[in-house]
Amino acid sequence: MDDSPEIDTAERDPDMLDDALGLGLDIPQEAKPVSAGGAAYRVLARKYRPQTFAELIGQDAMVQTLGNAIRRDRLAHAFLMTGVRGVGKTSTARLIAKALNCIGADGQGGPTIDPCGVCEPCVAIAEGRHIDVIEMDAASHTGVDDVREIIEAVRYSAVSARYKIYIIDEVHMLSKNAFNALLKTLEEPPGHVKFLFATTEVNKVPITVLSRCQRFDLKRITPELLIQNFRMICTNEGVNAEDEALALIAQAAEGSARDGQSILDQAIAHADMEGDGKVTASQVRDMLGLSDRGAIRRLFGLILTGDAIAMLAEAKAQYNLGVEPLAMFAGLLSEVHRLTLAKVGAPHDRALDAGAAELVEGHADQLSFPNLHRLWQLLLKGQEEVARASVPLDAADMALLRVIHAATLPDPGELAKMITQGGFPTAPPASAPTALDLPSPAKVESLMPANFEAMLERLSREGYVSIEMTLRDVVRLVEYSPPLLAYQLAGPVGPDFVAELRDALAKVTGTRWDLEEREGPSSPSLLETERALAEAERRIILESPLVKAAFAAFPEAELINSDENEAKWSKRA
Repeated sequence: MDDSPEIDTAERDPDMLDDALGLGLDIPQEAKPVSAGGAAYRVLARKYRPQTFAELIGQDAMVQTLGNAIRRDRLAHAFLMTGVRGVGKTSTARLIAKALNCIGADGQGGPTIDPCGVCEPCVAIAEGRHIDVIEMDAASHTGVDDVREIIEAVRYSAVSARYKIYIIDEVHMLSKNAFNALLKTLEEPPGHVKFLFATTEVNKVPITVLSRCQRFDLKRITPELLIQNFRMICTNEGVNAEDEALALIAQAAEGSARDGQSILDQAIAHADMEGDGKVTASQVRDMLGLSDRGAIRRLFGLILTGDAIAMLAEAKAQYNLGVEPLAMFAGLLSEVHRLTLAKVGAPHDRALDAGAAELVEGHADQLSFPNLHRLWQLLLKGQEEVARASVPLDAADMALLRVIHAATLPDPGELAKMITQGGFPTAPPASAPTALDLPSPAKVESLMPANFEAMLERLSREGYVSIEMTLRDVVRLVEYSPPLLAYQLAGPVGPDFVAELRDALAKVTGTRWDLEEREGPSSPSLLETERALAEAERRIILESPLVKAAFAAFPEAELINSDENEAKWSKRA
């Protein structure tokens, strides 16, 4: 009876099987990996791992620096590669190991930035079996004992290579004692030893270690370079893919070649299930869950219209479908961010289909910057509360209701104006639209205010209350022809008045204005006009028969003006 343990072929690592087969171990037939081509399938991220510096995309500055150092024989004894996941840190370390130990196809070569890839050191390093190139994962070898083994081994010369190289991945995971033990050796290693460190969290590496290394910050790979890489892979794999699909994958990869290649691998498998094998943009959207953004936009639209009942029902429906409240707020914040970028004229988000892009543009045109900033702050506060809450769904409901009802409050500019002028409006009736309601396209204001009064209203609404009051009180209009404003001053202004006014007008209209203090006929300031009208009304009242009779009967009486404008004059005086 065979007592050997059962082997779960579903959980077996193909690399482990390869090693076992290479050692001649007896592996059951059903345990051997099988693919359509008779060999184990290698995922794209492994199959297309860079084997030369020419294949390492997006890191040209680092490659040039290394090439110059090799040609000038100015090689550092320790290198540290840092950057986000999947940009080539470990691959770069292996390429440096090959570059330093390559002997050329004829066996007579020296260190080179273009290793041949065919000599014994290059082949052995690429296959991970070179005795003088030691890779260590610091995540699983964190202690001082692991580092002590390195310290003991560096005293001995390389067995067959030019340099003995230690590649330590995720070096920030080493313990404090392990780092301290490595310091002296790292500062003055033997001439035949090179250290290559890789980390995603360089801030966790002690400064004493950083100061002993030549540091390379690997950049995120641009979407354009990722798309070129994916197109090359598709050509080699015989896969037909839409350009838009590759663009979506590049955007989802967030600058990581490995992430992008893994997503492409999944997209190819997903496309095969459709029958024709073509990778399309719609399939990629479905696979990545980008279609769920439609649900987020639906929820966002209900928030804007102030429909609390429908908003709560939509949030509950998304929760029932498996969307966590925290992810819901992340989606809403992403939507506000996308609208704000669209409003300032940022490039179109390629992850959106035509309908969604049109909706985003419409919302961006109809929402003001103060409303977008307020939405961002309210949602960000709500996200923090949901993250801390014991019942996230309840916290999400309360936070979303606050977003709706906070829309009826005046923005900071209006509030400052109310405080300055005195008096607060009564609360709007329950049926009144909220401040975040979307106006119809016909009501959307043009960039240039139609008249001087409209310009003042725009400045006040955008938060430039002090400038608006100065214009209202002391500016006599000579000519208003946007973007030209000619005026005279009826009173003193601050030394920076013109610069502040020009900056405010540029921000609210998107255009630089010409401001000119000019002689000639002018209209009275709005404050002077208000005073003149009030005085005229006062004279009319005094001339009325009823008031004359009252003064005749009570000679000591006074006419007290409780008008809002009179209160405003006294405050400004």
